[in-house]
Order: sequence, then C-alpha cells, then structure tokens
Amino acid sequence: MKKVLFIAAAFILSAGVMAQTNKPDDVAKFNVEKYDFGKVKQAVPAVYYFEITNKSTTPIVIEGAHSTCGCTVPEFPKEPILPGKTAKLKVEYNAANGGHFDKPVYVKFAGMKEEKVLGITGEVLPAQAYEAWVKENAAKSKSKNKNKSGK
Repeated sequence: MKKVLFIAAAFILSAGVMAQTNKPDDVAKFNVEKYDFGKVKQAVPAVYYFEITNKSTTPIVIEGAHSTCGCTVPEFPKEPILPGKTAKLKVEYNAANGGHFDKPVYVKFAGMKEEKVLGITGEVLPAQAYEAWVKENAAKSKSKNKNKSGK
C-alpha cells in the first residue's frame, strides 16, 4: 500500500514539475510584445489591449499581471482562455509625467514559473506641445495626400 501511495505521489509531483517547464511562449501568442504609443498628451491616460491567443491544446489561465510602478496598470481576463481562442490584456499608462517612457508588464500564467514580459513605450508631451505636434502632422499628412492625388 505504501508503495502504491509513493508511486502515486511521485507521479503527481512529476506532472506538476513538467507543467512548470512550459514557457509562456509555448502556450500563448501575443499580437505584439512591445507597443509604441508614439506621442501622448500629458495627463490623458494611454490604453492598449494586448491580444493573447492560446496556441496550446488545453485552457490557459492568467494568474496575474503587474508592472514596476503605479503609472502602468494591467487588467487581465479572469476566465480561462480556451485552445485557439483569444483574450485581451488591457494596459493603461497614466501619462502623468512628461518625457520618454519604457515600461515592462509582467504576465504570470498558472502552472509556470517564468513570466512573460511585455512592454509599452512612448513619449509624453505637455498639452501645448502635443497640440502643436498634432497640427504639424495634420499639415504634413494633408500635403502628402495632395501630392499623391496630383493636384
């Protein structure tokens, strides 16, 4: 009886260890691993939804997601992602401080030790500088479209 219990316990433990050897890239595909917001207006939160596709044959569960500071807040789906299905991971950057930003986002899948590292990047401009940038790019775009139409 002890031998049977020992073998059963060893089997269960080895199955758990084998499950932990999977890497996030083995079970999930992301539409992008780093998203560039480009120019962002200061004090206006920037939001991006990373798409996660389950490429395994079993459901996967996101156990948690976090960043290195309070300025970047990820929200992950609580339901299992079925094989072949896609879910969205929302990442919001508060854009409170001006300047360049490059923030990691860590995604933890159930049964895996290794986390998937995603990222967001961009540049926060003060309101006036952002409005000037938008006008400048609109004028460039209008000029480019005018040249393409031959007028």
